[in-house]
Amino acid sequence: MKILAIETSCDETAASVFLSPRNVLSNVVHSQKIHSLFGGVVPELASREHLERINAVVAEALDSAKTPLEQIDVVAYTDGPGLVGSLLVGRTVAHTIAWLAGKKTFAADHIEGHALSAALKWPGLCPPFLSLVVSGGHTDLIVVEAGGKFRYLGRTRDDAAGEAFDKVAKLLGLKYPGGPQIENLAARGNPAAINFPRPFMRSTWDFSFSGVKTAVLYYLRDIPSYADGKGLRSSRKIGPRIIADVCASFQAAVVETLVEKLIRAARFTGIKKISLGGGVALNKTLRKSVVSAAGVEGLKVFLPSNEHCADNAAMIALAAYHRLSHRRH
Repeated sequence: MKILAIETSCDETAASVFLSPRNVLSNVVHSQKIHSLFGGVVPELASREHLERINAVVAEALDSAKTPLEQIDVVAYTDGPGLVGSLLVGRTVAHTIAWLAGKKTFAADHIEGHALSAALKWPGLCPPFLSLVVSGGHTDLIVVEAGGKFRYLGRTRDDAAGEAFDKVAKLLGLKYPGGPQIENLAARGNPAAINFPRPFMRSTWDFSFSGVKTAVLYYLRDIPSYADGKGLRSSRKIGPRIIADVCASFQAAVVETLVEKLIRAARFTGIKKISLGGGVALNKTLRKSVVSAAGVEGLKVFLPSNEHCADNAAMIALAAYHRLSHRRH
């Protein structure tokens, strides 16, 4: 089965041609740059740029895969979660292409795509396994069960991990997206310099990172050169060493929380295979920490390729195929 998949849930316009069961023939992603001017994704601007780029991205995906539209069996698209306007663009384009070419359409779940993304690299990753999806809008702990089902153990209660990275970066006067900025600066800092809280919430599998973000705000507010009445503009005056230590300490708090809950969930479920998904899965400290902790527990770790961590259409194609193969509509 050949699937043309379209992903437009947020600010990446993506298309992929996928040959079942796990062969990615092309994977084209256009990342929107305009949002850096506003310190975050502006939904209306995202929708407009999807409209401007989607046809070219789809054409490039088909061309790169050397696959004419006539050879496509199914046109898949992201049906949610995501920005309503952005999702509508992808859905409309998918249905239009399918109608013109006489093909079927199929809706796929964005989070299921992230949960399955490591399987694009590791053919041996088969259910059941435990997936930690960490992105800008979601921090979810999911059991991918045999039979094609997804069982959510924990979800985001407030700020997702990636969202917290972006907000802390903004407090420090760093550019959007904040995750890569904080990771780069953290490499120069001391992760033990500041004891930011770890929101383990051991009575639940859910996640909450708003408190860590607030702790960073309070720490910065107590620095005279930061809280001099000029707000965020004065963050540059606190010095590169303090900024690096804040980044390293904040990152350590988030990573330790994520890893602790993932490993504890593996113990609880008895599942021996774990994976990561989502844009924050690109974070090197998180990846190393998961591998290290899993080694102690005797768990097998499956990390996705870098190109399949952030939003992309290959994972949407896999999610669609996963649903189709298990007759889930």
